[in-house]
Amino acid sequence: MATLVNVFSKGTQLSKRIRCLYRYGEKYCSSVATPKITTHYTVHPRENDPRWKDVDMERFADEADVLIVGGGPAGLSAACKLKLMANEQGKELRVCLVEKAAEIGGHTLSGACIEPRSLEELFPNWREMGAPLKTEVKEDKFAFLTEKGRIPIPVLPGMPMSNHGNYIVRLGNVVRWLGEQAEALGVEIYPGYAASEVLFHEDGSVKGIATNDVGIHKDGSPKETFERGMELHAKVTIFSEGCHGHLAKQLYKTFDLRKDCEPQTYGIGFKELWEIDPALHQPGRVEHTVGWPFDNRTYGGTFLYHLDEGPLIVVGIVVGLDYRNPYLSPFREFQRFKHHPSIEPLFRSGKRIGYGARALNEGGVQSIPKLSFPGGCLIGCSPGFMNVPKIKGTHNAMKSGILAAESVFELVTDEEKVSQSPTTGLEPVKYEENLKNSWLWKELYAVRNVRPSFNTSLGTFGGVLYTGLFYWIMRGKEPWTLHHG
Repeated sequence: MATLVNVFSKGTQLSKRIRCLYRYGEKYCSSVATPKITTHYTVHPRENDPRWKDVDMERFADEADVLIVGGGPAGLSAACKLKLMANEQGKELRVCLVEKAAEIGGHTLSGACIEPRSLEELFPNWREMGAPLKTEVKEDKFAFLTEKGRIPIPVLPGMPMSNHGNYIVRLGNVVRWLGEQAEALGVEIYPGYAASEVLFHEDGSVKGIATNDVGIHKDGSPKETFERGMELHAKVTIFSEGCHGHLAKQLYKTFDLRKDCEPQTYGIGFKELWEIDPALHQPGRVEHTVGWPFDNRTYGGTFLYHLDEGPLIVVGIVVGLDYRNPYLSPFREFQRFKHHPSIEPLFRSGKRIGYGARALNEGGVQSIPKLSFPGGCLIGCSPGFMNVPKIKGTHNAMKSGILAAESVFELVTDEEKVSQSPTTGLEPVKYEENLKNSWLWKELYAVRNVRPSFNTSLGTFGGVLYTGLFYWIMRGKEPWTLHHG
C-alpha cells in the first residue's frame, strides 16, 4: 500500500494518467503522453512515420492456381486432395501452401485421439503408406470426479466418449507425414512464412495474401536488414488458420460472413506430454473426466491418453471461456487436477517433456459462418468444426479441406466457369452445399445441443444428463435447439 501511495504522491505520468481518466474520461486526457501498446503498422501507419520515408516498400509477387494459408490437418488435406485430382486427370495445377511454423508440424503439440475416417477417404491405403497412426484405442474410461473420489460413468457404443476404432497419435507427426505426402504429390510448401495481410482485387474479391515483413525493431522502425514480404496471388485462396485466425477475422467483417449464425464461443485447452514409469503405462487407454476441479457452473473436462511409445502419456484439460468465477485460473485448475488421488501416481515419478495451449471453437454448428466468398473459402478450425462433446476436430477439419478441394478443383479447371465469374477472384459456392450434405454436418448437427445444455440451471449435471438421455437415446433428433447461455 505504501508503494502505491508513493507512486501517486510523486506526480508520475502514470499517476497523472490514472487521475485524469478517473475524473474526466479518456477524451479529455489526450495531452498526457502514454507509451504505445503496439507498434504494428495496421495501428500506426508507416506512411505517417518519418522513419519509413526512404524505405523501398515494393513487394515481389508470384501467381498460383490455388493458395492455402495454414499447414495443419485441414490445409494439408486440401492440398493433397487438389493434387490427387489434378494428377489423376492429367491437369496442370499449381498449389502453394504457406505455414508460419519453421517446419510443417512445428506448431502442433503431440497427443490427440483421432478418428481415421477422413484419412481413409484421402488415402485409402494409409497403413501401407506408413501413416503414424500406431496406437489403436483398446480401453475407454469416463468418470465424474469429486475432490477425493471418482465415480465411473459407463461408456456405451455411440456415446461421444466412445473411441472404438480411433487412434491415439502424436499429431505433430501426423501433420509432418501429411506434409511429406503433399510435397510428393507436387504441392509447393513454404514453411516459416506467416500470412500477414489479405490482398484484394479492385472489385473487392480476394486476390491472395502477403507474407510478413522481417527486420523490424521493437519500436516499429526498420532495421538495416529489413526485407519486405512477398505477395502470393491465386484464383482461389483457402484459409486454414485455426481458431480465431487474424485473417479470418478480417474476412468475417469484409464479407459479413457471420450475419446468419450465432456468435462463436471459445474454450482454452492445456496439454502436456509426460514420460512415466513403464510399470504404470497402459498403451491404448483413453480416460476422460468431468466434475472436479471445476464447480457445477463451469464447463470443463480432462483427457488422458496412453501412447504406444515412450512410455508416454498425454494429459490435458479443456475449459469453456464462459466461466463465471473471475478468480478462476484455467492453468491452475489443470495443476490441481494432476494432484487428484486417482491419477497423481502417474506423475509422481514422471517427467514432463512437452507442453502447450490453444484456443478452441465451441459454438458448434449454430456458430459456423458462411464459408465461401469471392476469391476464397474457410476450412478447418478457422470457421469451427470441432465436435465439442468428443473433444475432437481433426477428422472434421480434414473432411472440410477435402470437400473444399473438390469444389475448388472443379471451379478453377472449368474455363467456362472461370470466364462467367462475376468477380476476378473465384467463389467456390458448391463447397458449403457439399459440406451440408456430408457426414460432417450430420455429426455436428446431432451434437448441437450438448454444449448449450451445460448452460442451464442444472449446470454440469444437466449437461451430463442431456448427453446420456437425449443425445444417446434420440441420437440428436430432437426438434429443438438450445441457445447459448
